[in-house]
Amino acid sequence: MFDQIDINQVRMACFGGIFLIMALLEAGLPRRRLKSSRLKRWPTNWGIVLLDALLVRLFFPIGGVGLAMLAQEKGWGLFAFLGWSGVVAGLITFVVLDLAVWFQHLVSHKVPLFWRIHRMHHADSEVDATTALRFHPIEILLSFLWKGVVIIALGGPVEAVLIFEIVLNGSAVFSHANVRLPLWLDRPLRFLIVTPDMHRIHHSVLPHETDSNYGFYLSVWDRLFGTYVEDPEQGQETMEIGLGAALTPRAHSFPFSLAIPFLKNPDRRKEARVEDAKGKS
Repeated sequence: MFDQIDINQVRMACFGGIFLIMALLEAGLPRRRLKSSRLKRWPTNWGIVLLDALLVRLFFPIGGVGLAMLAQEKGWGLFAFLGWSGVVAGLITFVVLDLAVWFQHLVSHKVPLFWRIHRMHHADSEVDATTALRFHPIEILLSFLWKGVVIIALGGPVEAVLIFEIVLNGSAVFSHANVRLPLWLDRPLRFLIVTPDMHRIHHSVLPHETDSNYGFYLSVWDRLFGTYVEDPEQGQETMEIGLGAALTPRAHSFPFSLAIPFLKNPDRRKEARVEDAKGKS
């Protein structure tokens, strides 16, 4: 079977390789000219990553793959009950986990309490590879809890969970990267996976665009549930990113970023939605 240390090494190696590739592509083939320098943003984003990693290690030491191993050992989950295993069970596990992440993302926008936590991710003034890692520690812990429940409920193959974890991390970095893909490549890819141009719309300051394109890897869910937006109103290179003047300029601060969930309506979410609706009518 798998060794937990080896699993973590594989995941970190894959993540590090993908991040390095996307960071180099951002430098050589940028989609947007950054208004805020990496030197100003990256220390805070990486500081959040380190804090998240420490807390996850503390509260969930065995991780998602470890839970899958435990479920398999104990005979827990749907697939154990049905007696299913192999490729079919693995594919279903992967797809259901991707749907679960999409649904969690949708809920983080629709439920006010969860939005308060999630908006730290959207407060970043730019979207690049480090934005993919910028999640409040509370959200990270809730995400691991939700994902763990789904993994145990399914009881799917350990290999499928490992592959999903690697793909999820890599696709998050890819879809947030400030990389220019040619249209002839971007459009076909969108029928299967989330591309940087597709996900960047989700970080628009316009609420109806923020409430779209929730996918991390598979793009089918947004098309299926009617939350897909093809192009931003203001254009990819000129669209405004973030949550407006009350939050985004201060989100470069590490302490302020951690305090965002506890601030009282600084993004004027309801008012912005009303104004956005009037602008569209």
